[in-house]
Amino acid sequence: MILANMKQKNINKKVIRNWPEDDRPREKLLKKGAQALSNSELLAILLRTGTPGISAIDLARDVLKKFKTFRNMTHTDMRDWKDFKGLGGAKIAHIQAALEIGRRFREDEIKEVRQKIKLSKDIFDILMPRMRDLKKEVFKVVFLDSQNRIIEIYEATEGTVNKANPIIRDIFQKALQSYAVSIICVHNHPSGNKTPSQQDKDFTKKLIDVGIALEVKVLDHIIIGDNDYYSFDDEKVM
Repeated sequence: MILANMKQKNINKKVIRNWPEDDRPREKLLKKGAQALSNSELLAILLRTGTPGISAIDLARDVLKKFKTFRNMTHTDMRDWKDFKGLGGAKIAHIQAALEIGRRFREDEIKEVRQKIKLSKDIFDILMPRMRDLKKEVFKVVFLDSQNRIIEIYEATEGTVNKANPIIRDIFQKALQSYAVSIICVHNHPSGNKTPSQQDKDFTKKLIDVGIALEVKVLDHIIIGDNDYYSFDDEKVM
């Protein structure tokens, strides 16, 4: 009986609501701001609760111990989380949603200020955080006005460079609707290798030809790899 009571007391100590108020992640955030919290405390707020004998903070620490960084948690599936008891689909969905909000924040910020694009690296810096870890190929188009300011960042939904005609039709239809003067196309290589394939080269040539016919200039085609990129314009192969 004594051992059972001691065990229950230890479990109670691990429950965050029994901690001093200044040590609770949620109360700490409201009092001092999100920047005052550690990664494990931020993650614990998303998890909300732990499991019997394990606080949300301890569970968050275990998650970070496995994945190391928030970036490594992106684009995972349920198999990657199976080692964590009590971490079901709802909590994993909360984590994935928060990570996606973080990635989209940068793009929303750019849209609001109508950033002027001067170099290929400007586009890389904007889109790299969202595209470098994707497990499938995604094609985005940056629509620009006459001053090279961003009108919109558009994700094409009808294919990849392997299905050139549908995606080209989609790109220029949207460009004309947005009154874009020029465009920059961007896609990722899930392998992390930034080197363009022959299909990438053929696609770029076709894209430029259609752009000339429709009077929408194709300024660049950028391929994002793992923390690096290839620019057709920088390489003078446009």
